[in-house]
Amino acid sequence: MAETRPTNDQPFIEVRALTMAYGDFVVQRDLNFVVNQGDIFVVMGGNGCGKTTLMRALIGLQQPAQGSVLYGGEDFWSAAPEARQRLKRRLGVLFQGGALWSSLTLAENVALPLSEYTDLPQAHVDDIVSFKLALVGLAGFEEFYPAELSGGMKKRAALARAMALDPDILVIDEPSSGLDPLTARRLDELIVELRDSLGTTIVVVTHELASILSIGNNSIYLDADTHTMIATGHPQLALESGDPKVRHFLTRGAT
Repeated sequence: MAETRPTNDQPFIEVRALTMAYGDFVVQRDLNFVVNQGDIFVVMGGNGCGKTTLMRALIGLQQPAQGSVLYGGEDFWSAAPEARQRLKRRLGVLFQGGALWSSLTLAENVALPLSEYTDLPQAHVDDIVSFKLALVGLAGFEEFYPAELSGGMKKRAALARAMALDPDILVIDEPSSGLDPLTARRLDELIVELRDSLGTTIVVVTHELASILSIGNNSIYLDADTHTMIATGHPQLALESGDPKVRHFLTRGAT
């Protein structure tokens, strides 16, 4: 696994006093954290703690009950609709299941954002699609359908689609979920390589210990009991000397 590189102290994402709720039920409250340029920032916690709800608030799918999500100092949820669309263009999202269109080939899946948001000629779109698929190790698979791929290949194809518009920020939900350990490790390595080669800032939402400890350089822990976060910093340091609840989470299953 590649070593995690140091990052710049430039906040790409800042979350201030964020509360997420469904009606009267508060999922998480008073979340405050900064994701710097070049981070692989891990949002971790057990099942049901609110990780995916937080991700939805970050990418514009669910408005928080209170608080702010800022991109480069610009408040997403207070912005006008046109500004929100512009900010969304900075994001690439890899959902847990990949969310590929089963009736489309890989090339057609990756081309969708380019067709939707650009006026590029088809030949240029085809070149970009081939490049993005090659970047994730799927050169030559343009005409394959999702049903013809393994779980790991589907995740990589979905990652290629998330990168189609060259986003500043990638938000990845449970990248290792459902994968065998070797495939999961290779996907983790790919995430680090993309950060290092493209300078992409990455937010990873996960409960998988191998991913947390091998790729993250900053993190928060969402506590399901207190419904708020524990700032944990670098996961390796949290494992050694962090909050006892976080150490317990990071050593679960250890013998």
